[in-house]
Amino acid sequence: MGASEQTLTSIEICAGAGGQAIGLHSAGFRHLALVEIDKHAVETLEENVKSRDGWEWERKYCDIVSGDVNDFHPIPVADKKNSGLRKPVEFFGRSLRRGELHLLAGGVPCPPFSHAGKQLGKDDERDLFPRMIELIDALHPQAVMIENVRGIKDAKFKDYRTYIEARLQGGLAKRPEDGVEEYFNGFGYKVVMWDVLEAANFGVPQLRPRAILVAIRQDVLGDLEFVRPTPGEATRKSVFDALDISMKERFQYYINLGGTEAALAQRRYEAWAKEASGSGGVAPTLVGGSKKHGGADLGPSRAKAAWAALGISGMGVANGKKEGQEKRDQSRSRDLLGPGGPMLTVEQAALIQGFPPEWDFTGGKTAQYRQVGNAFPPPVAKAVATAIATVLRKAQERDERAKTAASGAERLPAQGPSALADDTDDLLRAGV
Repeated sequence: MGASEQTLTSIEICAGAGGQAIGLHSAGFRHLALVEIDKHAVETLEENVKSRDGWEWERKYCDIVSGDVNDFHPIPVADKKNSGLRKPVEFFGRSLRRGELHLLAGGVPCPPFSHAGKQLGKDDERDLFPRMIELIDALHPQAVMIENVRGIKDAKFKDYRTYIEARLQGGLAKRPEDGVEEYFNGFGYKVVMWDVLEAANFGVPQLRPRAILVAIRQDVLGDLEFVRPTPGEATRKSVFDALDISMKERFQYYINLGGTEAALAQRRYEAWAKEASGSGGVAPTLVGGSKKHGGADLGPSRAKAAWAALGISGMGVANGKKEGQEKRDQSRSRDLLGPGGPMLTVEQAALIQGFPPEWDFTGGKTAQYRQVGNAFPPPVAKAVATAIATVLRKAQERDERAKTAASGAERLPAQGPSALADDTDDLLRAGV
C-alpha cells in the first residue's frame, strides 16, 4: 500500500456533537474512537455515524464511547476492566498499540479559560489538559490537535502554557500543583502551532476565535515544515449566504397560503434578507451554555443587539422541522413573523456554526441548541487537520522512499577487489 493510500487514523476526546469530527473526517482522517460524556451528544454521534453517507469506515471500525474521558483507556491496561477499543480490533487485527495512532484530537472544556467564566485555569476541576497529556503519553500519536477558547492565550496563563509545551517537547516549566520549576524531558514532540484562529476567516459566518495547539512527533516531522492554515477572502461567508435557502423555505410556506399573512411573510423575509446581507453579515459568537446555566437563546444583551443588526431575533430558538408543522404554526408569530425578525431554528444555528445541512441533532430543542453552540466549527477543524494530514502524508512518502532505497542498496552485488581484478583482466585482454 502506497503512502497516499494509507488510512490516517484518529481518536477524539470531548467530541461533543461532532463538529471537530466532521472537520477531521473531511480532511481524510478516519476515527477509531469518539469519546463524549453528554448523553444527547453521544446519541447525535451515534445517529449520524450510523446513517450518513461517507461514514461507512466509522460504522465498521469506530467506537463511540459514552462516558468520562478520565475512564477512557484506548490501549488495554491489565487492571482496567473495560480498557482497550472494540471495533478497531477489526481494523488492526489486534489491539491498538502505542505509537500507531496518527492523530489524537480534542476540544478540551472551555470554562477554565473562558472570558465568560471565572478563568480558574488549571485550578478548575473541568480542566482536562492533564488528562489529554496522560493520553498523549499513553498513545504516543504522530500528531496532537487541541482546541480551546482564546482565553488560554491570555498572559495570566503563560506559565500553564509553558508547562504544557514542556511536557510535549521538553524544557523548564513550573509545576501547576505547586509552582516549583522543573525540567521536563518531554514526549518527543514539537509544538508547531498554538495560534488563535478566527472562524469567520474560514467560511464560518460567525465571530468565533479558537486557540488551536498542534504538536507533531519529532521523528515524524524530521525536516518537514508544518504550514499553518491561512484564511482567505474566497472562503468568507455571510449570514445571508448560510441561511438564505432555509429562510426562504420557512417564509415560503406562509407566502404560499395567501392572504394578509402571506404579505406579512413576504415583507418580513425581504427585511431579513436586507439586514443579513448588509455590512459584513457576520454573526456574533453562538453561545451554547451549559446544563446548569442558560437556556436556548442567542446570548447576552450585546450579542442580541448584534443579531438584531442581522435581522434576527435573539430572544430564543424557533421551532424547526423536528418540532413539526403544527408547533411551527402555533409559534409563527413569535418565531418567524414578529417585528424583531425571525428567530433561528436549531438547524439554522448549525449552518452558522458550519455544520453540513444533513447533520442531525438529538434530544429536545434546548439540548440540540447547546450541542450546536458548544461545537468546534467543522470548516476550521478541517483547515487545521488538512495541514496536519499534509505533513503526515509527506512523512509516509519520505519514509517509504528511504525504505525502498535501503532495500535496493541491500540487493546490489558486492564490488570487492576480486571483482575489480576480473574487470581489469578483461580490459587488458581486449587490448584496452
